[in-house]
Amino acid sequence: MAETSNEKKEIQAEGATGAPKGIPPAQMASADADKGGKIMEKEMNHEEQLKEMKEVVETKEKAAEEKVSKEFNASAKVAEGRGEWKRESREERFAREAQAKLDNWVPKTELGRAIRAGKVKNIDEILDSGLKIMEPEIVDLLIPGLSVDTLFIGQAKGKFGGGKRRAFRQTQKKTKEGNVLTFGVMAVVGDRAGHVGLGYGRATETLPAKEKAIRKAKLNIVKVARGCASFDCSCDEEHSIPLEVRGKCSSVVVKLMPAPQGTGLVINDELKKILRAAGIKDIYSNCSGKIKTTFNAGKACMAALNKIGETQW
Repeated sequence: MAETSNEKKEIQAEGATGAPKGIPPAQMASADADKGGKIMEKEMNHEEQLKEMKEVVETKEKAAEEKVSKEFNASAKVAEGRGEWKRESREERFAREAQAKLDNWVPKTELGRAIRAGKVKNIDEILDSGLKIMEPEIVDLLIPGLSVDTLFIGQAKGKFGGGKRRAFRQTQKKTKEGNVLTFGVMAVVGDRAGHVGLGYGRATETLPAKEKAIRKAKLNIVKVARGCASFDCSCDEEHSIPLEVRGKCSSVVVKLMPAPQGTGLVINDELKKILRAAGIKDIYSNCSGKIKTTFNAGKACMAALNKIGETQW
């Protein structure tokens, strides 16, 4: 069938506009816009996926590089003899410095040289023979892990004399240049296994006074005999003292008596430090005189403990 001139014109119009017959041009334009938007969205999603994949690869490579560098640093430290760095506490630093000082110790006495050479390995041999300890490093070597404590012999300033008790005893001396301050400290050392020492140190500053007191306490260390002599207890453990003893210093008199297990330390709080350092867990006591003078009370308690070894039972 032959095409008419009108149909030819319509076909030419469709070819010119690019739209099928019967579809409005505005609707066709919106469809083209939607199609272009979808293509752009796909391209953007593809770019985001490539970016994410690139970030994942970079993260894995960075982690692998850090692992290799850590392994290399660790191997280098081991090769050089250096360990892993760790922040140490104050107690650890003091212990390390004390150990280094003890390792570098050069004895000056014959007893110190014998201990350094390994001829004497027990402090009881020294105390039983009556030899005098002139160097505190001897005690540090033979009794490692000594417990150190201070007695509250001083008092801080307060209104109407109500100051808080403290370890430093402050005194003044009147001179032409002014008041000269002096601090005194009383320290007690022990291994909680029958060895205890008491020392008093004075200096113009607090820390040197404490160090001097600890040094003298180590030089004054003695052996305390322990046992169980209470009529209420029939055990064989060394938790108390074997007999009743009495010690005196100035007006203070301290009487120590055996006690059964579970009694505890029935005595002044400051004197408990001395008995704990000696390894005594249960005791009865009777104190008279000006017991608040801790300086004399501590000496009286040590005099009582020294009488245990002097008495024959």
